[in-house]
Amino acid sequence: MVYLNALRKQWKNSHLDSMETPRESNKKTTIDPPSLPTVENVVSTVSLGTELDLKDIALHARNAEYNPKRFSALIMRIRDPKTTALVFSSGRIVCTGAKDEELSKTAARKYARIIQKIGYNVKFLDFKIQNIVGSCDAHFSISLENLSSSHAQFSNYEPELFPGLVYRMCAPKVVLLIFVSGKLVLTGAKTREDLNLAYKRIYPVLLAFSKKDENRK
Repeated sequence: MVYLNALRKQWKNSHLDSMETPRESNKKTTIDPPSLPTVENVVSTVSLGTELDLKDIALHARNAEYNPKRFSALIMRIRDPKTTALVFSSGRIVCTGAKDEELSKTAARKYARIIQKIGYNVKFLDFKIQNIVGSCDAHFSISLENLSSSHAQFSNYEPELFPGLVYRMCAPKVVLLIFVSGKLVLTGAKTREDLNLAYKRIYPVLLAFSKKDENRK
């Protein structure tokens, strides 16, 4: 409690306005979070450079599902690394579920190989990380009502529809789901550096709106 109050006082004394930190402020806060987000999911895409017959692939590949009446893509799964792929007839693959960027690339290559072995002349083109999802815990309760009011242009808080506050940071371009418990989900980052930077920039803001009498240990 004493530590939290000291951090809050330090933040208020810095005289940063309500959104200078998450935008492009030249002022650097010295309040760093005690830990950084844990990566929960990496979403990547790759092009195989050829058209695919999804029905044919579904007949020959293991752990593959294809129901075009429900969804236009073929769904494939592998156990190592544990991931799911959406395979489109255009040759585009969306890979989800990996815990880091390298594992996502490894998984995408494995899906490409599976399709290659079925008889398709595939390539591995334009691999990109599209989204890194992370989670973290500030370890103190947050007044979402006050945060939403003060940061209205960046926040969307409708507790009757969703219990978390949706905070759209400009730089880096990351969306944060902030819960009253102090838990956060961060999504939209293209790099781990952006994921960490987004949390470092929001952390002092969270401190400023922490609930004094309801802090968790």
